[in-house]
Amino acid sequence: MSLDKIRPQSARADSPLSAAIMAGRWIRSAAVDDAHGRHWLANPDPRGRSAVTAEPSSLYSGAAGIVLFFLELAAATGHEAYLDDARAGARRLAVTWREQRDLTLYHGLAGTMVALMEAGWALGDELFESEAAAVADHLVARGREADDGVGWSGEPAQRGDGGVGWSREPAQRGDGGIVLALLRAAAHFGAPAYEEAAVEAGLRIAALPVPGHRFGNCADLPLDAVTPGFLAGTAGTAFLLARLYGVTGEEVFLRAARRGAGFVRELSIVNDRCAVVPHHVPQARRLHYLGFCSGSAGVARMFYELHRVGGDPGDLEWVERLANGIVRSGAPRQRTDGYWNVACQCCGTAGLLELFVGLWAATGRRAHLTFARSLADDLIGRATDHDARGYRWYQAYRRLRPGEVTADTGYMVGAAGIGAALLHLDAVDHERRLILLPDNPFPAIPVPPHELG
Repeated sequence: MSLDKIRPQSARADSPLSAAIMAGRWIRSAAVDDAHGRHWLANPDPRGRSAVTAEPSSLYSGAAGIVLFFLELAAATGHEAYLDDARAGARRLAVTWREQRDLTLYHGLAGTMVALMEAGWALGDELFESEAAAVADHLVARGREADDGVGWSGEPAQRGDGGVGWSREPAQRGDGGIVLALLRAAAHFGAPAYEEAAVEAGLRIAALPVPGHRFGNCADLPLDAVTPGFLAGTAGTAFLLARLYGVTGEEVFLRAARRGAGFVRELSIVNDRCAVVPHHVPQARRLHYLGFCSGSAGVARMFYELHRVGGDPGDLEWVERLANGIVRSGAPRQRTDGYWNVACQCCGTAGLLELFVGLWAATGRRAHLTFARSLADDLIGRATDHDARGYRWYQAYRRLRPGEVTADTGYMVGAAGIGAALLHLDAVDHERRLILLPDNPFPAIPVPPHELG
């Protein structure tokens, strides 16, 4: 019998898998079908509204991320119905991607491409494969439109020599995420043209004095703020440069990645084998996010990628320092200014869970798995099913608006991403391939080799 059955309101999931199944039920309640396929409401609560601006197709909060979740839920349960959910969502992405204007990984077309590639591989559907390749071709063509090298983000600006330049965004939320997506497409399709475009864009980024060092142009940040974090800062840019070094072997990328990592280390607070990273400087040196987007969980990915491609044990030491800082903070029970009432992958508990499952897969250290299980227990305990429609997580997604509490369905902001993180922990005991996003450097099967024997 399927685990996805009606349960009493008082029932609690007692495992990561059953909690992910209940999250799937909540997401299913938000399904909207039309002539093109399926998408999901960002927040199906009566009178509810999403924590983010509507992005019905995006990896961050829309259909692309939910497709990935249902593919993983099908692999974990063996239930074909979840493949039907993923297929319906992917079909709509395949038909409508030309309507998207944003090109980036998390909020736009590059994320749609990743979802279509994964759906094509898992479902054996040539339509999804061909449309993913068409998206990659489109991204390469758009990247070559400017006359100052491959790039996608920013606005055109007149140069002193009369030519047109661009104010590029090198971080993961801009060109960096597209570079990573094209590298994934190059490997998936065996297409050198995609890698060539990614490398050309990467060379421009690598030429920056401190890659990713950019004064703030984010909402709620002062104009002179500098962000060392992952999605919008130096750490994420150093990550992609390390990834490019691993792909090409070109030292220019490794040197640039180390400049970025050095900048992050200089800003970090280190104490007794623990490290934390300021959210932004110079104004918020004592505000230390723990999560993926701007905190320790994301920065740790950068140092692990550097270790993976460069082999320096000092980089792995920094991964462990950042992990120790999270544990020493008292999370998940202790709330801090950088770890507030938030459960999602972007800046909350699910993002921490992804880190510690990845560290267990990479190092085999039992302490990482133990802490991952404590994070999962906290997530399961915080889930709500008051109307028997499935698990959702109410949270204050925006730290500066603690009274704005919502429960979303999407990957980075809601139930799909929380469910995926729980499935990744479940895979520790059940060997299977995971769907990891292009900026996740950890092994795709989260079981250390010595545990598989």
